[in-house]
Amino acid sequence: MNTNNHPNDEQLLTFFKALADANRLKIVGLLSQHEYSVEQLAALLNLRPPTVSHHLRQLSEAGLVSARAESYYNFYQLESGVLEQFARQLAEQDKLPRMAAQVDMGAYDRKVLRDILLPDGRLKVIPAQRKKREIILRHILKEFQPGIHYSEIQVNKVLARFHGDTAMLRRELISYKMMKRVEGEYWRIDGDTPS
Repeated sequence: MNTNNHPNDEQLLTFFKALADANRLKIVGLLSQHEYSVEQLAALLNLRPPTVSHHLRQLSEAGLVSARAESYYNFYQLESGVLEQFARQLAEQDKLPRMAAQVDMGAYDRKVLRDILLPDGRLKVIPAQRKKREIILRHILKEFQPGIHYSEIQVNKVLARFHGDTAMLRRELISYKMMKRVEGEYWRIDGDTPS
């Protein structure tokens, strides 16, 4: 654990790796009730002592277990305070989103566009899957300026550059609340101003 008692990303990764095994979870469960030696844990879990030692080493590296020597044996105990601290940290409102801060959130959109757009920018198909359709519609929406009202003929001219079924694309832009239509005029909703 680092000095300010807040686990960093590397410590969280070690923590999750330590718990990403059924036998290690069983060891944590057993140690939450009582301390045990390697031999005792091996007998309880029907594992070989070297296997249990390996699991305990990983749990120890994560700070989840500690050992105390007694005669010729080490007795292991759960560091429940460390477990609670990790749980508190993960429960903080902004911790999980911060863990994803380095992820490229536009990567999926770009993949969908690469898969569905032809080299000339036209759609191979109008996707049936809702999420993919929304990505395509957002891409098409960029062709319309915020605050500008368009006639149906103008909208169709733009949409025809992407696909022949302009009526479906118009309906979908409205259905997905990206554009609004009143008395034959269309405009982007983000450019909608109260009258």
